[in-house]
Amino acid sequence: MTDDALSSLGLPPIDQVGFVVKDLDETQKRYGALFGPWTHLDGSVSGATYRGRTADVKLAILFGHSGELEIEFIEWQGGESPHREFIEQGREGMHHLRYRVDDTDAWIATLATLGYEPIWYKQFSEDIVFAYLERKGDPLLLELLQMP
Repeated sequence: MTDDALSSLGLPPIDQVGFVVKDLDETQKRYGALFGPWTHLDGSVSGATYRGRTADVKLAILFGHSGELEIEFIEWQGGESPHREFIEQGREGMHHLRYRVDDTDAWIATLATLGYEPIWYKQFSEDIVFAYLERKGDPLLLELLQMP
């Protein structure tokens, strides 16, 4: 698949770049001048569907910005999620790109035509849904967020 195929789908602009890091305090010191001021958040998620089963995860999150683009740093602290896989593979750095969409499930079906499969999914309410999607051979995940 080429980048042209993905861009031709009509996804909205990327609104967030997500990084997985080992230490949020160190990250904040290192990148504070670039992306601050910061917002800290407990990003833990319970009862998400992760690779076909229900799983909980404990995450600490640090949000910054570069212009309108949100920069998210995530520290995995326990449980099961794509962030755990990333850290356990010895990786640290860029992890996903986020798109804000009106209908997560419809976009999951559309992206399936390009080989993307949902690996982490949670519907919090009728209006709030997120999903992380992966495709074979591509280390970068896509996140879809439906939230008014």
